[in-house]
Formats: sequence, structure tokens, C-alpha cells
Amino acid sequence: MSKSEQKLADVTGQFTQVVRDGRKLSDTDWSNGRIILSNKRVVIATNSGKRTIALPQIQSIRGRYDVNQTVAKVSDYISINAGNNVYLVSMGNVEEFELQLQKAILDGEIVLIKHPAVKGGVVQETSWEKARVKINEGVANFAVESGSLVQIEVDDVGTVESDERQIRGQERPVIEAEHTKEGSSVQTYLSGGAQNCAILKSVLDRGAEKNSSQIDLSGKEEEVLMAIYSGVSPFEVPEFLDIDTDEVEEIYERLVELDVLEEVRIRREVALKPRGRNIASEAMSSK
Repeated sequence: MSKSEQKLADVTGQFTQVVRDGRKLSDTDWSNGRIILSNKRVVIATNSGKRTIALPQIQSIRGRYDVNQTVAKVSDYISINAGNNVYLVSMGNVEEFELQLQKAILDGEIVLIKHPAVKGGVVQETSWEKARVKINEGVANFAVESGSLVQIEVDDVGTVESDERQIRGQERPVIEAEHTKEGSSVQTYLSGGAQNCAILKSVLDRGAEKNSSQIDLSGKEEEVLMAIYSGVSPFEVPEFLDIDTDEVEEIYERLVELDVLEEVRIRREVALKPRGRNIASEAMSSK
């Protein structure tokens, strides 16, 4: 390694390639090897040779990539998309390696941020600003040029969307992340190069996937969530919806068990969790 190259991780694990030159491979198998991450590249050394993936080539980092039963027998791995090739790597602590890889690509990068772009469903007159990225475990940090610090907790992310927007006279990729700020639902917009946006999305997607809104709820349960999402106090929900207090209490208990609400105080004060915000937002959109 050159003097400017620093080793960040050196682990033993497993490796396979599932796409080569744009062609999906169906007969892939895992190979044991040594996986080395530096601030410039990923090197995978196996008995059959050495593969090098330069960090600028990496277009995305994702979770499962099911190809065949042989690949599926390994339960924990990440897929690295580099141009027309896709590699899978697995090791003892996949999440730690993924974090190190995300940090190697993103830490110190400059992106554009609009925060909050939307607050409580209302579009804000916020300007785009430059921000420096730093990824920590469970948190994406953005040091904004104006002096503020925007932190997005991954487990607090409700949804992440990709879009294209006209920014400063140029069409750019944009990541739209829904999370909370001081108890209110907000959306933060992030923009930058294609790689930075793709990797930032992979960071935030972890929370969005965990907080997916795919739960079957009754009409009354959705009404309760929409009321709280709209700013109605949990104590005022029975009167607001004209539902018996005991029934609302039972709904709260079920939604707490489903990880949709969290109990703030014993006397049934509750607050929406990311999954609850997703369900309420989708329910309101369908009305």
C-alpha cells in the first residue's frame, strides 16, 4: 500500500460474484478468503486469485441478493455493485464491515442538504446548503456550512425516496428521508454525486426497511394514527374521533405491541414511531 492508503479492515470471510460484465451468474458458489478494506479499495484474496474493487467504482451497497440455494445458505452478507459486476461478501460481523465501507466512501464528502424541506406535511422555504458528511454507527451526520449540525438517526427513518430535481440550475439526484425533529415529522433532502446519493440511501434504507408499514390495521386504528399524526393530543383522541375512551386505550395497547406507538408516560401518553408515521401518512394519502 502507498503512504496515502490506510487499511481500515482486514477480516476472513466468504466471497462470490453473482454478476459479471452485466450477466447474471447462476452457478455461483462461496469461496473462503481474506477481505481487506482500505480508504481506496476493497481487496478479496482467495485460493483462486485476488480481486480488487476501487472505491470510486462502487455504485451501491445492498442487503440480500438471492441467486440460488448455494448463495442462500449464507444468511448474512452484503452485495457490492461495482459497474457491471456484483460481488457478495460475508464475514463474522457484516454490519461492522458495511459501516466501515460506508464511512470509507462518505466521510468527508461534500453534499447539498435542504433541512427541513418538509415539516408536518408542509413544504418549507429552506435553501440548499453545502454540508460535510460523517457516518457513525446508527447516525448520519451533516455539518452544514452555516454552522448547524443535522443528524439523522437511522432507526428513526420512516421512508427514503429517490428523485431527480432541478438544483442550482442543474438536474441532480436527490434522496428524500422522512424522520423526526423535536417530535415533528420532517423530510430532509440530500443531493450530490451519483455514488454519494446511492451510498447515503443504503445507509438510511436500513431504518426504512426496519420500519416498513406493512401491517394490517382496522379502520379505527388508522383513524387514531392519523389523528396523532395530525397533531391531536393522545388524551384528546377519544373526543376528537368520538370513540369510547376504553376502546382508544385498547387500540393504544395493540399499537404499542406492534411497535407502531411508543409509550411516553404511564397515563397513556403515546408518540408515533417511524412505522406509525408511515402508516398514518399512507392512510391520509389514500383518503
